[in-house]
Parts: sequence; C-alpha cells; structure tokens
Amino acid sequence: MSKRVAIIGAGPAGLTAAYLLAKGNQEVVVFEKDPQYVGGISRTESYKGYHFDIGGHRFFSKSKEVEDFWTEILGDEMLERPRSSRIYYNNHFFSYPLVAFEALRKLGIFESALCVLSYLKAKVFPVKNPTNFEEWVTNQFGQRLFNIFFKTYTEKVWGIPCSEISADWAAQRIKGLSLSSAIFNALFKPNKKATDKDKVIKTLIDSFRYPKQGPGMMWEACAEKSKAMGVTLHMNCGVQKIEYSNHSWTVQTTSQGHVTGFDYVLSSAPMRELVANVLPAFPATVAANAAALGYRDFLTVVLICKDEDAFSDNWIYIHDPKVKVGRVQNFKSWSPFMVPDPSMACYGLEYFCFEGDGLWTSSDADLIALGKKEIEKIGLTNASAVVDGYVVRQPKAYPVYDQFYKARVESVRDALANYPGLYLVGRNGMHKYNNQDHSMMTAMLAAKNIIAGKELYNLWDVNEDAEYHEGGDRGTSGRMVPQKNN
Repeated sequence: MSKRVAIIGAGPAGLTAAYLLAKGNQEVVVFEKDPQYVGGISRTESYKGYHFDIGGHRFFSKSKEVEDFWTEILGDEMLERPRSSRIYYNNHFFSYPLVAFEALRKLGIFESALCVLSYLKAKVFPVKNPTNFEEWVTNQFGQRLFNIFFKTYTEKVWGIPCSEISADWAAQRIKGLSLSSAIFNALFKPNKKATDKDKVIKTLIDSFRYPKQGPGMMWEACAEKSKAMGVTLHMNCGVQKIEYSNHSWTVQTTSQGHVTGFDYVLSSAPMRELVANVLPAFPATVAANAAALGYRDFLTVVLICKDEDAFSDNWIYIHDPKVKVGRVQNFKSWSPFMVPDPSMACYGLEYFCFEGDGLWTSSDADLIALGKKEIEKIGLTNASAVVDGYVVRQPKAYPVYDQFYKARVESVRDALANYPGLYLVGRNGMHKYNNQDHSMMTAMLAAKNIIAGKELYNLWDVNEDAEYHEGGDRGTSGRMVPQKNN
C-alpha cells in the first residue's frame, strides 16, 4: 500500500530517498529551504560559467548499491579522475598519501629519525583506550608526526584543541591508516582491481569518479528524474514545525503553509534544529542535549586566475599556522569541464570558521583580498594572476565530535521511539561526520523500511564505509529494531 512521505532537505540523503520511494510507488513531497540549489553541501555553485564544489566530493564507495545508484542517475556523465593531493608544511609540499623517500628528504634526516623514534615509542607505550583525537593519532603515527601533519590542520578545521575532539572522528576519518600502512602503500603499491574496493583504505585511493560539472550535477539529475516519477519538490521552502497527531504527521513550512497527512517524515535537517521544532516536544533533557550539539561552518573564497600551471592537485591541505586558509581546491583538476576557458584556472580557498565570527562576517571583498594574499604566500600562484573572485558561505558544514556529542546523540536516538514514522538521515540529520555514500545508504535503508511497511534495518547500524552491520536489538534505545531480512 502506498504511503505519503515528507522529506526535509534535498541533499544526497533526501534525494536518494525520494528517488527510490518514487520507484517504489510511494507519494513523496520534498521540502528544500535553498531557493536555487539542490544537493546540500554536495551542490555545485556557479559564477560566470565557472563551477565549483562546496568542499570537494569524491565519488568512491565500497558499497556496490551506492555506486550503481550513481551510474543509474548519471551514467556516461561521470569521469574517472586521478586523485592527487598534497600537504603544505614548513614551506614544503608533501605528497599525500605519503611518499616515503620524499618525506624523508623534505623533513631531513634528523627530523625523520626523531619521527621514527617517536612512532616506535608510541607502539611500545601506546595510550590505552584513547578518548580524544590527539591520543588516537599519536598511537597510530607517534607524537612528532601528529604535531607535524595533524595538529595544525585539524585545529583549523574544528576551532578547538585536538585534546577536546573525540577519538571517534579520527577512527572514522582515517580508519585503517597508520604510519606503517602509509609507508607500505608508498613502497609496495599493489595493482588494485575493481573487485578489491572492500580492501582499500579510503584515505589511500588513487582514483575516483566525478560528475563532469561537479557533484551538484548528480543531484540536479536525481531531482529531475524524481519529479518525472511524481515527486513534488518545493524549493525556497523551509520547515518550521513538524507535528505528530492522530497517527499522521503535519509539516509547517515557510511557503506552503501546513501540509498534512504524512505517514513518515525523513529529516536531513540538523538534529539540533529538528528536535527543537517537533511536536509533541521532546523531553526537556533530550531537548537540552540536542541544543548543545555543535557545528563547524566554513566559507570558500573562489579565485578565478590566469592558468600559469601553478599546480595540478585536486586539493592541498595547508598545515601552516601562519596563514588562515585550511585547504585549497583546484576545480579544473577535479574536472576540466568546471572551467569554461582553458586558459584560466579556478581555485577554492577554504576557511573554517563559526557562523557569526570575524571571518564569517567579513565582506566578500576583504575575503577575496585575503585569499589572493595567502595563495601567493603559500606559493601556489601569483596574486597578479587573479582576475575575479567569489565567496560561498556554508553553515553547519561539519557536525562537531567533541567529548560529549555521543551521549547527546544517543539521548535523541532513545527518544525517537516515541515518534512513529520519524527517520533521521544524512550527515546533519544523524549528527555524523560522514561521506555522501553513508548519507545515501541511510536513505536507501529508510526507503526499504517504508516500502516494506516494517523495520527491516536500523539506520544507525550503517558504518562509515556505507556498509550495514546489524547491531542487534537495542531494546528501548531506539525505535528501529533490526530484524532478520528474510
């Protein structure tokens, strides 16, 4: 029997769910607050014919289901791109992943020896049960390499000391990677087959797929195909309240008023915002936990330059504390179709900040001037080569993994048992710093549950590699109790 489903947010999670539910003959309405773009943080913005990604999005997944979805939506419009990235530290550029002898030469024999000794010390005397980012990374690489290649960049990203960042984030983002694995990969790089994806450490992949004109191309196509199957997509339509009453949901919006009669609500809105806008209200302690969840924002200063063959990397991590920029994207290296004039280049300088702070509130002109100054200081191109600029601000880009986030999220999960038909999906919906394939997999499983009319899958059991691992009965700790999928 067909169900009526409201989806909050037209990002990867929301649109994946909309498309699959429509294929399953469900009635779907999507509410997106952005007036122009779908895709959320995976959108592609444009300026004078130049296209740019918001943060850099590789299309690589260990999940065949996700890879097949991408192929179904875009097919031949996906390029196979070489992965090229480096780290800028102490006036040197280091290949990333690590090239052993290059790192040895650029760090110098003495520093390299100290790094090896520091690593050996960490292996002999590791921190037992590491709880924060610094402890986890030090166990994997040693204190000295942590200080060189992790501390500065990570604290730029999060705006808090590494000792206050949960070890969960390190385990999730650099899973399986250690100094020994990086060196082994550099010295004995195996020939990988397509069937070996499940064995690859994501941090070390050397190629990925990418839509010709950026990730937004994927989600624009997905939105159009969804609408062709009957999905209603409301743009410029923020959700103010959702209310459960008489076994159905009502969604109160900024432009459509009250829309009623939904059997399910799938939300990719930030957990902090959603919990505050649900009726009946969450218990006070749960609401307080949700309200305390943190987010990190960032902005991209786009510089359109004369192409002087300055660098060919997809992106470069900036580990120099003397500049504010944290990462530099080269959009032409992601795809040549992103830049309309082959004599030009387009770079994106990413500055991590908090919404409302000094960087965030700076004028576009001041930010472009800062970007020109810093890209020349790093040595990537001359400020005189820059002919134009543009600024994109992205609020709530990253859910913060501080020492308290896990307990706060858990309290919200527990309380969802009292809200039948409400699913949280995606990065901000689940407060999970994930890649888009994880967001998509949570949406895929939610769609399967809705179409089946029963809880086959617990969305919280999807791991960072978009793999589903049945976690068993959580009892009263969540509304979704996974069952055997017969």
